[in-house]
Amino acid sequence: MQPNLNTNNQTPILVPKKSLQERFKIGIRQWAAVFPFIILGLLGAGIFVIYPLIKGIIMSFQDYNVMPGAESPFVGFDNYLHAFEDEKFRYAVRNTILNTIVTVPINWFLGLFFACLINLHFVKFKITFRTLYYLPIITSWIVVAFLFRYLFADGENGIINYFLVHTGLINEPISWLQNQWTAMVVVWLFHIWKTVGWSVVIYLAALQGIPKNLYEAAAIDGADGIKSFIHITIPMLRPISAFVIINLIMGAFNIFPQVYFLTNGGPMGQTEVLQSMIYKEAFNNFNFGYSSALGVMMGLTIFLITLTQQKKLANQGRI
Repeated sequence: MQPNLNTNNQTPILVPKKSLQERFKIGIRQWAAVFPFIILGLLGAGIFVIYPLIKGIIMSFQDYNVMPGAESPFVGFDNYLHAFEDEKFRYAVRNTILNTIVTVPINWFLGLFFACLINLHFVKFKITFRTLYYLPIITSWIVVAFLFRYLFADGENGIINYFLVHTGLINEPISWLQNQWTAMVVVWLFHIWKTVGWSVVIYLAALQGIPKNLYEAAAIDGADGIKSFIHITIPMLRPISAFVIINLIMGAFNIFPQVYFLTNGGPMGQTEVLQSMIYKEAFNNFNFGYSSALGVMMGLTIFLITLTQQKKLANQGRI
């Protein structure tokens, strides 16, 4: 029996509890009602997500051969152990982590800064600015990559070198894409410029959802713009900030076209990242088992980072 309150005298009324068989029948009827609407989604997820995920994990324990009828012997954890002995893997991990450390804080700050700037009352043409910031996201990666290769071209033909030399900031042109660290700087700039618009749009939507009466009450109490930003805007944006930061981290780990189209991992593999290494091991070297092991390790790393961040923020009461 389950207690229920009478709305008139607030006295508990015992309601018979449904049996397990009845609840099971209700569940079956509910699933039968919604199943025709979700069957296509379930099939798509099974074919394009669940099956490749399971297949990739199995392949990571094999010396996989793509030839029809060829054997793919089981090698256990050899592919995983080989990764920790591979110098290219260490470079890829280092560059991926560096990309995350550098681009995520800058992307987050610029996204919040430009969103607040556009959201100001005296700023006109807000839709135009929002479109301009979001435009790089919908622009083809190849087009943007060629643009950056032209901007940072070697010699005085590159626009950046031409500007730096003729303004006296440097004496000789810089070979941006031929040096490890300058090439990484170009990759980071490419990544930030291409993705910062997403943070701007998300924060703009969040800012417009903050009740205006909060700012009006703060102004009546004598709070200026900075105090209102610190004590109203920042706390109200905490759930959105958690969402933005987690997605920026995942995006920074999934860096691929920035490297593949700009440096192709050069010079001598020193700008390689995990995604580009996974691609080359699979489709250039045909090491599908080793490539799958790298993909599994990368997927687990992203999952653990995002799970840790979500739990940390939830324990602090932020989401």
